[in-house]
Amino acid sequence: MVRPQQLGGADAGREALDEPDRPIDPLIDTAGRESLTGTAPATLYKPLPAREQITLPPDGRPPREQPPWRQDFPVDWPQDQYVARRDFSKFMVLTSAAFVVGQLWIGVQNYFRRRRGAPPIQRVAAVEEVPVGGAVVFNYPAGHDPCLLIRPRADALLAYSQSCTHLSCAVVPRVEQGSIHCPCHDGYFDLQTGRPVAGPPRRPLTRVLVEVRQGVVYATGLERRTV
Repeated sequence: MVRPQQLGGADAGREALDEPDRPIDPLIDTAGRESLTGTAPATLYKPLPAREQITLPPDGRPPREQPPWRQDFPVDWPQDQYVARRDFSKFMVLTSAAFVVGQLWIGVQNYFRRRRGAPPIQRVAAVEEVPVGGAVVFNYPAGHDPCLLIRPRADALLAYSQSCTHLSCAVVPRVEQGSIHCPCHDGYFDLQTGRPVAGPPRRPLTRVLVEVRQGVVYATGLERRTV
């Protein structure tokens, strides 16, 4: 146990501990915690003030020994750290709330899209996950429908079904040649439009409509074409 005159800190803390004949147990600050100190009742001890309510000058000296200018420009370490933790918690809560609202909004959109028979909105990949001059494979609108997300330039994204319109072989992008190749029967499609330019295919590749939202690519629909 420590007595009030042995505690350093702020005037606020000292005012809360101004009974020299009353011992203080730093572990007791609410009633019903007698078990922490044996069988002594909680009322026997003077509760300590909350940590974030204690003023502690940075040089460690008590407030009465501080220079006058510090009254106008106080620096309170415990309270400053408490505010920093509180602001961080608020930031995390707001960020999480924004994420949840975004996901709920996508869920609501998908619900009404399904009722209209439209494909759902689906996350494909973060933009940074798609290399410039490369592509990533994803499934849309169902798990057995392979598609290609192609990034020919840093500021451009194209997406097509990976199934060739001839006999449904898997096509391969050739970004440096500006084409998409079907190795089964040597068919070629234009990279920018998905239209056939050589070989057996006669119909364009199905285009996947995409949108970028906060650095994430979403598939939002399909465009099936005959010419």
